[in-house]
Amino acid sequence: MSNAFITATAAALPNAPVDNESIETVLGQIGGKPSRARAIVLRQNGIKSRYYAIDPASGLPTHTNASLTAEAIRSLAQECDFALNSLRCLVTGTSLPDQIMPSHGVMVHGELGNPACEVVSTAGICLSGLASLKYAWLAVKGKDAENAVATGSELSSVILRADHFSVENAARVAALSAHPGIAFEKDFLRWMLSDGAGAFLIEPCPRAGQVNLRIDWIELSSAAHRLPVCMYAGGERNSGGALTGWAQFPSSQWAEKSIFALKQDVKLLDRHIIEATLETPLASLVARHKLKLEEIDWFLPHMSSHYFRQPIADALERIGSPIASERWFTNLETKGNTGSASIYIMIDELRRSNRLAPGERLLCFVPESGRFSSGFMHLTVV
Repeated sequence: MSNAFITATAAALPNAPVDNESIETVLGQIGGKPSRARAIVLRQNGIKSRYYAIDPASGLPTHTNASLTAEAIRSLAQECDFALNSLRCLVTGTSLPDQIMPSHGVMVHGELGNPACEVVSTAGICLSGLASLKYAWLAVKGKDAENAVATGSELSSVILRADHFSVENAARVAALSAHPGIAFEKDFLRWMLSDGAGAFLIEPCPRAGQVNLRIDWIELSSAAHRLPVCMYAGGERNSGGALTGWAQFPSSQWAEKSIFALKQDVKLLDRHIIEATLETPLASLVARHKLKLEEIDWFLPHMSSHYFRQPIADALERIGSPIASERWFTNLETKGNTGSASIYIMIDELRRSNRLAPGERLLCFVPESGRFSSGFMHLTVV
């Protein structure tokens, strides 16, 4: 049976890193007041620096999602001397494309300017990046494409800026609300998310003299059949948990209700994220793939916050397959939570660290709280 390998990796992180004390300088203060949630959220998530595609002096964007993704792909091509003119399949995943239509993938293709190729865009939140990698892997493994580039990218900062909440904030104050200001479900995410892009080259054979990662399998699953929406943008949930999309609201409410802001039900997240995205699906994969977690050399969990590190470890214990902490790899503290790009940025950093040895096995875990989906990927170093 044919194989497919990650033969090159790259990451693009915009501008200089932003420390915790500088976040509101870059994103701005809603209503001219410091956030009451900022210190609490940052203390729990453990992030110390992140990147924003915003000029701190002018407050204006320095990149689009498409241009940041293209930057990662160009770095990838330069690193391994891959001619983009020979690219056969481009697959892109992101939570927030620059526009509703056309797709993110064709906008990235336009930025690159390489000749005609297959272009596919995967939708979702954090899992969209792994979904794009699965399509690219299957295209090469199935000999439908000679090569493929898969990407994950996020430009969260453009909708986390304070000016996007000014109309809602003013409306709340004007209404003499008992709780003026932005709801925690929106403010919470301003201190959790950041920008970045990653790109992988997928080829049918490993490259000599380089660290290659054979993709053994990628498994995706959704728990939407039994759980409601938890993280969303472009809509509002009612008291029963049903989601109403943006097009059902009059345009006058889009700003007043911050309809397009990212929102997350943190209580629902805390209650279900570990069981629905890790414990239940991984127990099934252990049986199906005869997976022995004690033989895993590197565990790469995409975590939105260090708050979840111990619950993840506890879940592994419950399914009878603990993974020692020294075998975990995460760069959340220094790179931030870049959503669909996180697994790309993690793998790229680990691959460049000179810590991987031939034959080592990697297990990657990507949860998504949108409606509780998850993905697992098993890699072998070649």
